[in-house]
Formats: sequence, C-alpha cells, structure tokens
Amino acid sequence: MEKQRLISSYDEINDTFVGKIEGKNGYFADYNISEGIFMAIDENKVPSSIFVDKASGVFNIPKMILESANVKIALDCDAAFLNFNLFIEGLKICSLKSENRYGMPEFNFCLDSNY
Repeated sequence: MEKQRLISSYDEINDTFVGKIEGKNGYFADYNISEGIFMAIDENKVPSSIFVDKASGVFNIPKMILESANVKIALDCDAAFLNFNLFIEGLKICSLKSENRYGMPEFNFCLDSNY
C-alpha cells in the first residue's frame, strides 16, 4: 500500500468535503464514483483528489465530525472494482465498492492527513 499525504478541508456552509493529495495540481478527468462522491485523476489515471457535495448527507453524519483534521482515505482498485473507504478520527465513515468503469490501473493508496 502506497501512502500519500492528504490535505483535507470541509466547508460547513456549503457542506462540501475536499481531500487533495499533497503536491498534486490539476486533474485529467473527474468521475462520479458514487452519489455525491467525485474522484479526480491525473494524466496517469491515478487519484489526485476527492470531492463530496452535500457531504453530511452523503455520509449520514453530523457536520461537526467532518470538521476533524484526522482523515484517512483508503483507495484500492483492480481491473474490476474500485473500493473507497473514509475514516475520520479512526472511525469508518463510508465504505463503498463501485465498478472500475473508468479504465483506472491497479493501485492501492492510503491517503492520510497525519502522514
């Protein structure tokens, strides 16, 4: 599992969560991997950021939890599926599995705000 530093932010007024991999700028494509969860990839088809619109509703949690700086995102992808897991303060907030309809290569990332 490759570790990357995650820079996350939450905008309570607009209820949006953004997680960006440190050092990555821009994106090649943006995919809706689940209702309200978008993943941007770079030119190598590797994740560069996560955006969640109406995050408290998507994750079904109070807004104050999303304000935590202790965030970890685990992304695992193979030819068939993309697995997305979000942890805040060590608690699993979201776990989803979607088809790899995006042609992403195999990868296994741990994006950690405390890395």
